[in-house]
Amino acid sequence: MWHEYPTLAPELASALAMIEKQITTNNTPVAKAIMEMINGGGKLLRPAYCLLFSRFQDVDREKMIALAAAIETLHTATLIHDDIIDKSPTRRNQVTIQKQFGPDTAVYAGDYLFVVCFKLLSHYASSLRSIQQDSGSMEKILKGELDQMATRYQTKITIDDYLKQVSGKTGQLFALSCFIGAYESGSSPTFAKNAEKIGMNIGIAFQLLDDILDYTSDDDTLGKPVCEDVRSGVYSAPLILAMQRNRQAFLPLLAKKDQITDAEMNELRQLVIHHQGVEQAYAMAQKRTEQAIAGLQKLPAGAAQDDLIRLTQSLLNRKA
Repeated sequence: MWHEYPTLAPELASALAMIEKQITTNNTPVAKAIMEMINGGGKLLRPAYCLLFSRFQDVDREKMIALAAAIETLHTATLIHDDIIDKSPTRRNQVTIQKQFGPDTAVYAGDYLFVVCFKLLSHYASSLRSIQQDSGSMEKILKGELDQMATRYQTKITIDDYLKQVSGKTGQLFALSCFIGAYESGSSPTFAKNAEKIGMNIGIAFQLLDDILDYTSDDDTLGKPVCEDVRSGVYSAPLILAMQRNRQAFLPLLAKKDQITDAEMNELRQLVIHHQGVEQAYAMAQKRTEQAIAGLQKLPAGAAQDDLIRLTQSLLNRKA
């Protein structure tokens, strides 16, 4: 997708190269697997937002590329740990690290990337403020994960519970990306806080659409098994919203928990669509996107603002 952003594409490539340079573990198979995951078709949206928000000021581009690399490293670490918790066999059409090497090695791989993230931050961040922001974000991400674990298989989960979880997980990483890009480029603290709010709306909209695709796409398109979250007891917006319309219709299927068959899963997907769970979730994603774009339209006019608006609008129409 980045060929449409010719000034951004080479910086994202440089960020990936910088991450690879930092992966110096002697465990060659694990290091190779980490880099295959990082280079395996991820969207690189979080580092992209970091870089775009840094363009409202004249700033050392190597510094911002390194900070964008730190953001993507943090994101990849959380994905590795997510795959352990969810026992996911694939991601981005590749075998996960936990499936290849076992959960113990995958834990260490994720932890190693946390170290790489903080090494980059400590070397390139201009002040302790960015490191504080990053550590605070990690705390909120973990809290989102713990909140999600507490509601596994809970059929009475509310949409507010869901929003609290995704704000701490996906929303927080996008918010951090936008904040770091703005703050570390020398923009005012007020500008950086506004960037953070915009990023939160973008992240929540992104997760909502990700959850919608779980009900409207297929394994090959998504690069991972669809609806696996349901088997592990993680209920997302389309299902929660559909259950508000007719909870009793879903309870017999959800009572099967991780024993639900593929045929029953397909039945569940059709129920979610029938009871307008997808439609309602999309309306929520659209509203969050509109809020983000309203914030972006208040930023200084120019190429950075144009690219941010165009990129954010495009996320609502993605198919994977």
